[in-house]
Amino acid sequence: MSKPLATPLFPFLAVGATVVVWAAAFPAIKLALTQTQPLPLAAVRYAMAAVFALAWLAWKRPARIPAADMMLCVCCGIVGAAGYSVLLNLGQVTVSAGAASFLVKTESIWMAVLAVLFLKEPFNAWAWAGTALGFVGVVIIGSAQPGSIALGAGAPLVLAAAFCSATGFVLQRKLVQRYGALQVAAIMLISAALTLSPWLPKAAAEIANASPATCAWVVFLGVFPTAVGQTCWTYALAYFGAARAGNFLYLVAPLATALAWVLSGEAPSAATIGGGMFVLGGVMLVNTRGIRQLTVTAGESDWQTLSRRPGTPNPP
Repeated sequence: MSKPLATPLFPFLAVGATVVVWAAAFPAIKLALTQTQPLPLAAVRYAMAAVFALAWLAWKRPARIPAADMMLCVCCGIVGAAGYSVLLNLGQVTVSAGAASFLVKTESIWMAVLAVLFLKEPFNAWAWAGTALGFVGVVIIGSAQPGSIALGAGAPLVLAAAFCSATGFVLQRKLVQRYGALQVAAIMLISAALTLSPWLPKAAAEIANASPATCAWVVFLGVFPTAVGQTCWTYALAYFGAARAGNFLYLVAPLATALAWVLSGEAPSAATIGGGMFVLGGVMLVNTRGIRQLTVTAGESDWQTLSRRPGTPNPP
């Protein structure tokens, strides 16, 4: 049966909603950090996300994952979700939301490098060129942030968050193949919530004294980028496929920069815009010309599926 000529509206609404809520997460983190500390904010955010994950597991009742794979999944949650969120929050204390959104996009480059080192993926000249271009952008953006790119400053912390996210994806690669993105994501969210649970009492105290606006941003972070964004992205992936759907995610960083300007008055600097273009250009090279020689399985390559952030258990 041929595909209908009229394109269904819901897949486009789903991918549009994903881009918007993931972009809004960066200024939301910045605004929430005005009255909450980075670790308590991460703790309460993943506690809320874990509620949705537990509800999904109770509803779907997926097959039990063997102990060895379960431990690997838990490690992915600790590194790729909890570690990512904590480092991103710490970085955004000083780094602007727009700059952070571009720096986080380097996770695709980190994934490519990790896949070369540990999964023996091929890496052609275009991929190396994209990597170099991306890190030129990182230097441009980072040099304009407080503390520049010195260790312990905000920009390196955001880069470390991107590296944690990339590590989590590489580690979960075969888990997603075996058990599905949603089940793996649910376990990762619960693992991250348990890891960060010691900071929940402090989070409760801070939120009790926070303004209604701050509380609203905290709730937004716990619900929309995780539960809503995850569901919409999974729906969009099913219709568009990973390669085509992944192209929409290039809009996240520019939109995050624009939203930060509107919501918190963070006007983007020339370094953020110029460096961001270098980062996006590098990521595009790695994700297109740089992966052409990789092994392709039925439909799409597994590398395409992972490098374009499918499922995304740890949104911005």
